[in-house]
Amino acid sequence: MANVHPTAIVHPQAELGTGVEVGPYCIIENDVIIQDGCQLRSHVIVDSGVRLGKNVKVFTGAVLGTAPQDLKYDNEKTYLEVGDNTTIREYATLNRGTSHSEKTIVGKDCLLMAYVHVAHDCIVGNNVILSNSVNMAGHVEIGDHVGIGGLSAIHQFVKIGSHCFIGGGFRVTKDVPPFILAMGEPLQYGGINNLGMTRKGFQPEALANIKRAYRIIYRSNYTRQEALKCIREELPDTPEIENMIQFIEASSRDGRGLIKG
Repeated sequence: MANVHPTAIVHPQAELGTGVEVGPYCIIENDVIIQDGCQLRSHVIVDSGVRLGKNVKVFTGAVLGTAPQDLKYDNEKTYLEVGDNTTIREYATLNRGTSHSEKTIVGKDCLLMAYVHVAHDCIVGNNVILSNSVNMAGHVEIGDHVGIGGLSAIHQFVKIGSHCFIGGGFRVTKDVPPFILAMGEPLQYGGINNLGMTRKGFQPEALANIKRAYRIIYRSNYTRQEALKCIREELPDTPEIENMIQFIEASSRDGRGLIKG
């Protein structure tokens, strides 16, 4: 069923699906589920509580599902879940969750490049690209179709909305609303992610509405609540606009606050 290199160590209670390939010197602990078609290159460690979807590729030296780097962690049973068709490159480290949410989640069709760190209780959406050495602290949430440049550090509890692009080498200490291109030190709004969204099939009318909404938020003298009221009154009630409003309202209530304009 699975092709396991003779130097690999696989716990008898680990579940390996059809066509799984386990390379030289890998270690797979108990209570691990690896679904069909996954490939583990050499020297990969998969700790207890890991759940890999179908066709996940894990490159040399990656470490998945080890205990959280959190002093509150008390050896409770927690998990790491990775979605179908995700690629995890060399020496990336992904910790499992704590009792806060019991799991760390990485979605489908993601690319986590070399030396990426995904800390405990993080949630990474689908179709996300984390470039080399992106480092996430605990409880970070990243929406679908987000790209983050290399060497970026993301503060704990930060939320990044869908379809954002964040330049490389920056510190992300505030929430980044959906559809934004973010850059600078400190990180700030740099317009909308027009190129990325065009490639994803966003129509010109939708892009124009998103751009207008962010002009109201970042280029006016309104308070945040006044800006949201203006957006509701002047712009069409589309899924994109509602996504923005909900994200900003949640950030104002319990998030770390928004990046500046």
